[in-house]
Amino acid sequence: MLHPMLRNIRRAVVPLVLFSGLLGLAYPLAMAGLAGAIAPRQAAGSPVTDAAGRVVGSALVGQDFTSPGYFHGRPSAVDYDAVAAGASNLGPTSAALAAEIRDRIAAVRAETGAGGAVPGDLVTASGSGLDPDLSPEAVRLQIPRVAKARQMAPDALEALVATHVERPVAGLIGQPRVNLLRLNMALDAMAGPGAG
Repeated sequence: MLHPMLRNIRRAVVPLVLFSGLLGLAYPLAMAGLAGAIAPRQAAGSPVTDAAGRVVGSALVGQDFTSPGYFHGRPSAVDYDAVAAGASNLGPTSAALAAEIRDRIAAVRAETGAGGAVPGDLVTASGSGLDPDLSPEAVRLQIPRVAKARQMAPDALEALVATHVERPVAGLIGQPRVNLLRLNMALDAMAGPGAG
């Protein structure tokens, strides 16, 4: 006959082991298998491949495009390091954040020649620091710089950007956006690798 305390320990440990195996191992493996069967591309991280079939990135993770011949993405608090994904943790009352945004606005205006308002997504980092998308307005603001660097007609770039605008899901969920990796790859396919 088991001691009452051992009986109580067994009553606690058996469900713990059972549910840990069921919910911590079996269920996640089943869901991963199901996701791989239903949506294999998304389950693999939404890879983006080049013309040769090589994976060049993910549609879900931003990259740091700095050449004047490419469209630039959102600032990243983690330098686009997926391992360190996160925000700066600076709040709206932070003097350091306000100064950083002022500097970014000045840099965007100097780079693009824009005199008016600068879209917020060009000067503020996302919560993950890895946002791969920009608003169409933020992309269009960069067209003169990219056109000059690549010696292209701005109208051709405007048409290219227009074909890469992703609409909200069902017209309701999300905002119009442009995936910069896909846009910059299409730009290279159209005009050759970017300057610089």
